[in-house]
Amino acid sequence: MTPPNDPTAFVFFNEVAIIEHLSRTAAERVLPEGLSLAGFTVLNHMVRLGHERRAPAQIANAVQVTKGAMTGTLKRLEAGGWIRVDPDPDDGRGKTVTVTPAGKAVREAAIANLGPLFGDLLREVDLEMLAAVLPTLQHVRRVLDAARD
Repeated sequence: MTPPNDPTAFVFFNEVAIIEHLSRTAAERVLPEGLSLAGFTVLNHMVRLGHERRAPAQIANAVQVTKGAMTGTLKRLEAGGWIRVDPDPDDGRGKTVTVTPAGKAVREAAIANLGPLFGDLLREVDLEMLAAVLPTLQHVRRVLDAARD
């Protein structure tokens, strides 16, 4: 129960944080063998936005992690054969990341594995209710994304 005098913005973000934690924990349990949530996040970012090639720093910035954390995630993804890291053709000092067909396939497998979780949710929460909150959530995301450094 939320104390009645908590500011609405706090209550909103507290609910979002709890939902994020619960969904993260559930997702980690069903990801394909060897794929971490951090790795899935990278693959999903690249595939969802149609990025053919991105610099590691661009990916780190997009998913809000340090370059060091991104380096470790990319090494694990590369070892799994899910991405390729090549020298940047435009900058000899830089690198570029490309998702391999195996990376696209493991992302799709991860999404398929999440299906039962979504089914359980949709038995309790009407799809129209979820659709109704999407514009608000997307607007909040855009505002926060525009305000970050």
